[in-house]
Amino acid sequence: MPGRAELKHRIVTRFQRYLANPVNRRLPFQTLLETTGRTSGLPRRTPVGGRRVGDSFWLVSEFGPKSQYVRNIQADPEVRVRIAGRWHRGTAHLLPEDDARARLRALPRFNSAAVRALGTDLLTVRVDLAD
Repeated sequence: MPGRAELKHRIVTRFQRYLANPVNRRLPFQTLLETTGRTSGLPRRTPVGGRRVGDSFWLVSEFGPKSQYVRNIQADPEVRVRIAGRWHRGTAHLLPEDDARARLRALPRFNSAAVRALGTDLLTVRVDLAD
C-alpha cells in the first residue's frame, strides 16, 4: 500500500492532468511553462504559478523531481514561459539548495497556498529569460 505522500501525489497529479491543466492551458492569462518531452521530443505545456523578477521567472514545483516538467527540464533545460500572453525563451535551473517555502512567500499568494497545501517535495525553479 502506498504511503500518504505517494497517494497524495497520485490524486493531485490525476486531477491536474485530466481536469485542471486542460482547462487552465486554454486561459489567456494563465502562465505556462513549455518544456520539451524527454521521450517524445514534443512541446509540453504546463500551467504554473510564479513571478518574473528582472530577467528571471521563479516558480516552485510541488512534487520536485517527480514532476514531469522537472524531469523534462533535467533532460533539456531550454524552455519557454508564457507570461501575460507573451512567450519568452529561457534556460531553466533546478535549485534544490533554495528554501522553497521561503520562496513561495515572494510568489503569488493563491498559487503559493495551493503548492504548500498539495506539495510533498518542494523544489525551486528559476528560468533565466533570454528575451
